[in-house]
Amino acid sequence: MMRFTSILVANRGEIAVRVIRTAKALGYRTIAVYSDADAEAPHVAMADEAVCIGPAPVAQSYLDPQKILDAAARTGAGAIHPGYGFLSENAGFARACEAAGLTFIGPRPDAVDIMGNKAEAKRRMIAAGVPCVPGYEGEDQADDTFIKAASEIGFPVMVKAVAGGGGRGMRLVDDTADLPEAIRLARSEAENAFGSGELILEKAIMRPRHVEVQVFADEAGNTIHLGERDCSVQRRHQKVIEEAPCPVMTDELRAKMGAAAVDAAKAISYRGAGTVEFLLGADGEFYFLEMNTRLQVEHPVTELITGLDLVALQIKVAQGEPLGLTQEDVTLSGHAIEVRLYAEDVAGGFLPSTGTVDLWLPPSGDGVRVDAGIATGLEVSPFYDPMIAKIMAHGPTRDVARQRLIEALRRTGLFGPKTNCDFLIDALGRPAFAQGEATTAFIDETYTADDLADAAPSPEITAAAAAIFYMLESNEAQARAFAVDDELMNWSSTGRLATVYRFGTPEAPEDVTVIAAGPDAYQVAIGDASHEVVLLDADPARCRLKVDGVTHDVIFDAPETGVLHISMADRTGLMRNLYAFAGAEDDSAGGGRILAPMHGLILEVHVREGQAVTKGETLAVLEAMKMQHQIRAEADGTVTSIRCTAGAQVPAGDVLVEIDVSTEEQ
Repeated sequence: MMRFTSILVANRGEIAVRVIRTAKALGYRTIAVYSDADAEAPHVAMADEAVCIGPAPVAQSYLDPQKILDAAARTGAGAIHPGYGFLSENAGFARACEAAGLTFIGPRPDAVDIMGNKAEAKRRMIAAGVPCVPGYEGEDQADDTFIKAASEIGFPVMVKAVAGGGGRGMRLVDDTADLPEAIRLARSEAENAFGSGELILEKAIMRPRHVEVQVFADEAGNTIHLGERDCSVQRRHQKVIEEAPCPVMTDELRAKMGAAAVDAAKAISYRGAGTVEFLLGADGEFYFLEMNTRLQVEHPVTELITGLDLVALQIKVAQGEPLGLTQEDVTLSGHAIEVRLYAEDVAGGFLPSTGTVDLWLPPSGDGVRVDAGIATGLEVSPFYDPMIAKIMAHGPTRDVARQRLIEALRRTGLFGPKTNCDFLIDALGRPAFAQGEATTAFIDETYTADDLADAAPSPEITAAAAAIFYMLESNEAQARAFAVDDELMNWSSTGRLATVYRFGTPEAPEDVTVIAAGPDAYQVAIGDASHEVVLLDADPARCRLKVDGVTHDVIFDAPETGVLHISMADRTGLMRNLYAFAGAEDDSAGGGRILAPMHGLILEVHVREGQAVTKGETLAVLEAMKMQHQIRAEADGTVTSIRCTAGAQVPAGDVLVEIDVSTEEQ
């Protein structure tokens, strides 16, 4: 094994920043790669060198092995760290690295091959004596074979792609009638995401915990585990909140699960960092789910409770050095919880969101860690995963870690695309999570559609927003004026002046009146109610104010005239002064015009002009941010126009299908 002094990170975003940070701290020369869309990204500026590898679409940049290898050759890189996602679990890429004389910082290609195919992985685990979920993992991929196997396994079953992960190519099916369509969609999604439509079936273990064990092995085969992580809080089979250790773990269960994970790694002669994932039932029985042959998104919670740098260990093992750790050396201290900050519309069914980051203001504090790859002014594009940052907290107990994390999220400013920040604060505070009882059914069982809907701003937030609008406009006016004394601000010889803002929507406007009652005090009238707002102090993006005697810390940003982002009292909102947009055309679509919810690729069009459709019927399938989204009719009617074609890219807000919804049944 050749020694190396430089590392090319074949990834982007927060993971590229994370890997580069450790590599630079260890004295390695670091090389970033980037697409056209990521030219200004933080990981590019952070690396010692950076190479553009193509256009924004991943197939033409981050997923093109030859472009990565060419960049390594141009910069004289000695090793490649794949991060997670993209080429991290591509055995062919690992072999190509070795053939090019580069060290692949990851497992041996054969191990990637075995565990990258869920069917083969499961067969190997059964042979190794690792407990597995009952299912079908045969080579016959005919629909009839799956239907017969499902009836033998018993519903509900999970249809899963043998390649990849992250919830893609996965469908939960409750009865035989829904199975053919689930197979079709899972196969299509898997082919587009991973290049393979091969599937397996598994018995769906209802309301389990998703518990994974971090394993590490060196070149000599010394294999240990670093404890477990609970990743049960998920939406669309993608993790949202992770923690270590698992809240219900016992020493006996950890020993059994850890031993099974080590056995799994040894069965395939594993090397480097890996994660063995299990489903843990309420009865304490656990079942092998899959093995991720790479670093995990959630690895920081293990770092926080073990004091180990997993990227540093990866590099050490890749250099051919021994781990330098035995199982007895591993100790777990305290508790750590991580949340994934997604650019997504929670009220819209957790759909990915895109747009310019108007403000990124990460939190800090005792036990708080932030891994992010974004910056103010950058674009959250539709081409990549919607996870844009991870926020973590560590504490001596689980509840201390949980409370620290809630406070960290309250101090987080992320404006522009819609995010799940408010949802995360709420989820961390829900009794089921606070008491350590969350399973993979947590979101479905805890939240109703009303819980997830966008809430109207409270009177307190509305009053605060109006006062901040007034403050910003006053500051701008003072900056334009010549020699106006601060003491004269908000003074008029004709008495107090009233400024009126119009919030809400054109259909339901709400007039809010602000009267300056002093240099930093305002009377805000909303309907018949009056609120007193006192500004205590202000920075460009933060202020502290009192609303009716209650003090609040507020994060805000005004990206354009008449628009204000505000985060206050666990709520983030966008306030628009409609008077600033007087005369602007109403672009609302209504039920008859079906718009693209985000920029993406049209994979399928399911209807034709003149066809009668019913509410909820699938009209088209859109691929965006690594997921397939079914575009459905919002009302009964007749298709009058199809404005999209399969294989075409469409921007967010583009009209896809027009439906005449005025047709009445005779």
